[in-house]
Amino acid sequence: MKRLVMRWEVLLLGLLVLELAIFGAINPRFLNLSSLLYGTSDFVHVGIVAVPLTLVIIAGGIDVSFASTVGLCAITFGIANFFGMPLAVSLAVGFATGALAGLLNATIIRLTRLQPLVVTLGALYMFSGAATVLSGVVGANGYDGIGGFPAVFTGLGYQMILGLPMPLFVFLAFSLVMLVLLHVTRFGRLVFQIGQNESAARHAGMPVARVQLLTYVITGLAAALAGLLLSAYFGSARVDLGKATLLPAITAAVLGGASIYGGQGSVIGTIIATFIIGYLQQGLQMSGVPSQVSSALSGALLVVVVAMRHGASLLREFIPVRPRPSE
Repeated sequence: MKRLVMRWEVLLLGLLVLELAIFGAINPRFLNLSSLLYGTSDFVHVGIVAVPLTLVIIAGGIDVSFASTVGLCAITFGIANFFGMPLAVSLAVGFATGALAGLLNATIIRLTRLQPLVVTLGALYMFSGAATVLSGVVGANGYDGIGGFPAVFTGLGYQMILGLPMPLFVFLAFSLVMLVLLHVTRFGRLVFQIGQNESAARHAGMPVARVQLLTYVITGLAAALAGLLLSAYFGSARVDLGKATLLPAITAAVLGGASIYGGQGSVIGTIIATFIIGYLQQGLQMSGVPSQVSSALSGALLVVVVAMRHGASLLREFIPVRPRPSE
């Protein structure tokens, strides 16, 4: 029972419930079921990139380029659609762009041996610049959007599946796939082992380079998914679609339990952290708090909860574990 109570995911879930209760007491409209469901469309794209980012961090890497990859994939999809390609082909172009972005990051990191943060930070600006240049091909200069999408595509942003908004359904389905991939498959076990000790994993004959490459490619594909969902939701593809995802996604991954030193993390924790961050912003806005203050409070939340996590870890070390009676 003590192990269950002290699990980080349980503590995060309790924090989420407390957050909902507090904002519900301040503004009862906050707890309206429709508001809670439809409000997720404003932040689940953060979770879509935060979940695979968790895999990257667990494997000992980091990727901050996803914020501009979101916009780049949206732009390439928009250009393909602008030139009359079928919707399926345009979608494939968007996803291929994301996969290539992740592959490029992993390849440069592998060949140059540079820190992943340095490489992906450079890629963040490179992909943003590429998206801006490409948007000019169809006359969408600067941060103007590319529109004219088929109604069947834009309708996805507001469609309901099993009583859930499409973006929320996609997020939960994608997270379930990542949950199985990380916590059930051999690939997931390799991700944890490589993150805990990359040198030992390499000497043990584990495919370190291939596993880390796949985590970056998956993150690129997730960024493409987020960009396409946002394009459908807003009805246009823009360069800056992923601009606001950078800090929230990193916060969600770290808040969810991913260690910046690698070898530790949880998909479930990242999912819960996504809802904590998303509902925090919405709750503060409905309470009349200015956006500047809400951003500061979000940062304070990260510091407080990470401190709680460190305290819980210390507490586990001091709590004596009673041996089970022998049968």
